Amino acid sequence: MARRAMRATMKDVAALAGVSPKTVSNVVTGTVFVRPETTERVERAMAELDFVPNLSARGLRNGRSGTIAVALPDLATAFSAELLDSILDVAHERGFAVQIEETAAEPGREYELISRARAHLIDGLILNPIRLEDSAVEHADHLPPVVLIGEVEQHVTDRVFVDSLAASREITRHLLERGARRIAAVGGDDASEIATATSRLRLAGYREALADAGIPLDPALEVNRFPWTMAAGAAGIDELVARGTPFDAVVAFTDSIAIGALHALHAHGLRVPDDVLVAGFDDVEPARFATPALTTIRFDRGAFAREAVTLLESRMSDRSHAPRAVQVAHELIVRASTDRS
Repeated sequence: MARRAMRATMKDVAALAGVSPKTVSNVVTGTVFVRPETTERVERAMAELDFVPNLSARGLRNGRSGTIAVALPDLATAFSAELLDSILDVAHERGFAVQIEETAAEPGREYELISRARAHLIDGLILNPIRLEDSAVEHADHLPPVVLIGEVEQHVTDRVFVDSLAASREITRHLLERGARRIAAVGGDDASEIATATSRLRLAGYREALADAGIPLDPALEVNRFPWTMAAGAAGIDELVARGTPFDAVVAFTDSIAIGALHALHAHGLRVPDDVLVAGFDDVEPARFATPALTTIRFDRGAFAREAVTLLESRMSDRSHAPRAVQVAHELIVRASTDRS
């Protein structure tokens, strides 16, 4: 009786196509971009060898789905889009498929993702909660592998963050050094029902810088609108103008807010930077092309993404180690919106 032919492997396909087994895996899973001509060569080799990948068996062997989830509060913002792009790049390099979710600041959606991870439908989560008191991470028992990104500080799992307190203090000091004395904060106030972890830290940094300069706080200079969009930035300026409170600078808690503020300031006949200095946070691409270009806080989103995915991989391999917090450095980027020279 004739022996049955051996089933072709990825190595066989790779040898015939003249590529690495990893490239064959990338074509099969679709988790990493492969040039069309290379994909075609691999697919021809698979057809010639009658190669059929057994993805379900591979998942059963290692107990993983090969998929992680990334959940951000608002996918419509430029910041979310750029951060997500960086996370996808790193995740795909590591061989993960990525499920993208929007939590819309609703804890129920975080609970759903945690349930999926517990059911082994996804291997781990990268979450960006906006408030610890509302986050599923604070209340869920027996967390699956989870990494938090952003300013929510907790001690139950890993997180990656930028020091928003120090960054806000630094950018407010920059405005003071440029001669501003009536600095408005758009993105933070004492309304606790809409205060986020980020707004609390950036507001605290703003207040510390003013206190260090001997400038008394004026609640009339603080205004918050949520969510943090360009429309919110414009509405914040409208509110400041309606209050009749004079101001000579604006520290906006995101670049989207700052761009909306630029629009509203122009509508009210106020020139930037001649009449009002404006600074933002995050250094998203539109900040560089705004008129005038925005002074802002920058951090390396690629490094941020690498830290988040690396922590998640480690947590998926070993859930027993103590939670780790990794801080990514920031820098002040000075542009025309605060340059009166």
